Amino acid sequence: MPDRNALAETFLSGTDWATTDRAPLAGDASNRRYERLTRPGTGQTAVLMDAPPERGEDVRPFLRIARHLKKIGLSAPRILAEDPVHGFLLIEDLGDALFARVIPERPDLEPVLYEAATDVLLKLHKAPMPDLDPYDAARMTDMAALAFSKYRQGIVGDNTGEDLFREKFPGILSRIEPADPVLIQRDYHAENLLWLPDRQGVARVGLLDFQDAMSGHPAYDLVSLLQDARRDVPDAIQSGMKDRYIEGSGIDRAAFDIAYTCLGVQRNLRILGVFARLGKDYGKPHYVDLIPRVWRYLLSGLQHPALASVALILNDALPQPTAENLQKLRMP
Repeated sequence: MPDRNALAETFLSGTDWATTDRAPLAGDASNRRYERLTRPGTGQTAVLMDAPPERGEDVRPFLRIARHLKKIGLSAPRILAEDPVHGFLLIEDLGDALFARVIPERPDLEPVLYEAATDVLLKLHKAPMPDLDPYDAARMTDMAALAFSKYRQGIVGDNTGEDLFREKFPGILSRIEPADPVLIQRDYHAENLLWLPDRQGVARVGLLDFQDAMSGHPAYDLVSLLQDARRDVPDAIQSGMKDRYIEGSGIDRAAFDIAYTCLGVQRNLRILGVFARLGKDYGKPHYVDLIPRVWRYLLSGLQHPALASVALILNDALPQPTAENLQKLRMP
């Protein structure tokens, strides 16, 4: 296994950030690691991303999407230096003012932040889209099926119901495929969005964790924003931001509402499986604590008539996230 610290020092030696103080930053659910670099005496900072290729990481999608977002006037981090072969990036430090931190400190700003984040999506979805893999019915069904192979399996010990679900769910998703797909970031929520009040308009929202972007439905990232697995978004903001997006985009309201609900169910099934896997297979039990909120979103979405063909399957197959069941997901 390569010495990542030695490789990082070699990478930084070729930049003007070689002599800096280095401190770890909170990471995400991936194998990526982050450090904040600070120039002594100046207060200037940058962020080092360490994404080990030998652990399946690849910085090239991040580079590609970051440059696209910057080109259309959005606040993705500027790329200061790169070494895609060894998996290192030096990027602009957008600070620590995550929406998830700002809102508890300044609850009066919550509507403003969500309006700005919704406006980012409107701007992004009107821009030309780079060539991206589609997040289509087959792929979304695979992701949603993690609710069986990881969540149910981790609690009950089998994946009963998965085959029938896989038979029914693609038909639902195929009916909402967009005529004009857009770039979807896929993890667009309060812990990946930064508040940059010194900037103007949509540039006030700093963007992170967009490297898995694909081509998909315009409702997808709005669902991600408003049905946030990590925090409760007030009902008034959820409905208000849906209205804001529909009015700003001119999209058909009835079709959008159906797609929004179906994609919410798809996304929350995937998250159930991902969080169960993180708890049981990767020793990250704090993700399991978030499951009850995801479950509530799921149950709400399954009441929609468009999901009737899978609602009974899911209600029968997926165990409720009781304290006992969640504890099973915390154990290896």
